[in-house]
Amino acid sequence: MTTKQIAKLALDDGTVFTGQRIGASGTVEGEVVFNTSMTGYQEILTDPSYRGQIVTMTYPLIGNYGTSPEDTESGAIQAAGFVIRELAQQHSNFRATKPLGQYLQESGVVGISHIDTRALTRKIRLGGAMKGIISTDILEARELVKMARESRGLVGMDLVQEVTCSKSSTWSQGFESKFSAQGGDAARKLPEERKPRIVAIDCGMKQNIPRNLVERGFHVTIVPARTTIEEIMSFEPQGIFVSNGPGDPEPITYTIETIKGLIAQELPVFGICLGLQLIGQALGGKTYKLKFGHRGGNQPVKNLDTGKVEITSQNHGFAVDIGSLDQSDVRVTHINLNDQTLEGIAHKKLPIFAVQYHPEASPGPHDASYLFDAFYAMVQNQKAPELICGK
Repeated sequence: MTTKQIAKLALDDGTVFTGQRIGASGTVEGEVVFNTSMTGYQEILTDPSYRGQIVTMTYPLIGNYGTSPEDTESGAIQAAGFVIRELAQQHSNFRATKPLGQYLQESGVVGISHIDTRALTRKIRLGGAMKGIISTDILEARELVKMARESRGLVGMDLVQEVTCSKSSTWSQGFESKFSAQGGDAARKLPEERKPRIVAIDCGMKQNIPRNLVERGFHVTIVPARTTIEEIMSFEPQGIFVSNGPGDPEPITYTIETIKGLIAQELPVFGICLGLQLIGQALGGKTYKLKFGHRGGNQPVKNLDTGKVEITSQNHGFAVDIGSLDQSDVRVTHINLNDQTLEGIAHKKLPIFAVQYHPEASPGPHDASYLFDAFYAMVQNQKAPELICGK
């Protein structure tokens, strides 16, 4: 391996891994996290929730089905860097347009392969998510560790402004296939003027979310995270959706204040991931940073309303403290079975519910897709849901 092919990953605890460069040359910083999904690397890379993070894939062989424009969840790769054990040298997929290595290089994303990702994952699992640096230019270990320790990290950072849309727009694309969303057929056939109008607050929204909303039969308007209550109400919404997004929820005070105002209007509100954390704070709760977060397509969640267990897709490093919520108004609807952290809430009097995971998947299982049906029913009924379940 020549010097041009060498890459190094340095962590703020002093650990340095030496491997092989994949993608672009350069030096990047970010919070180093791991994802346990076996597939879906392109959706993961383009998920805005990964802004500011260096993503490690625990599955050892990545890139075996190439990349396709159909599999992106935003307009560009959002992850700061990429760490894998081995890059597939050949891909096999009739939909693929280019190999993963070329995709990373053309996107200007620095990655590293041929390191012990099991050792790295175990280190994060035991010590927690760490700040890190990937570099193909700077190979002196001491300098890289110093850079990692001085990097900004995620706590207290407002990353939503880096990924939210720049202006309001209407989204009309559903699923471009024979796949039919559960319960969506009749709603999709409604004339546009009869479809329930919702406003989706974009805090870094994955594109499969508005696809699911359109498929259910909503008329969807997407607005930037800083949109005021007055601007949102000018669209005459019958419901509000609050999206996923990156980083620490506490600095996103502008959206939290907007949500408070929308709650006062008694509009139906549904949130996903960061959306739950913002809604939770608007309802008086507090958030905290998880040790290493939940990232992958195999997270078990129990729906306390139905008693059923869902295998879910997740990507978050912060959570709402259950004890901080006023449980005379808010009830817990979903719990993570691995660590008993909060995965879902609903208001007892107002039409509000939110989940910490990703029912739209992309990638991941579809166990929780019923939540979009539950939102449609709540918008139609304009009242608090007695049970969070599908049809």
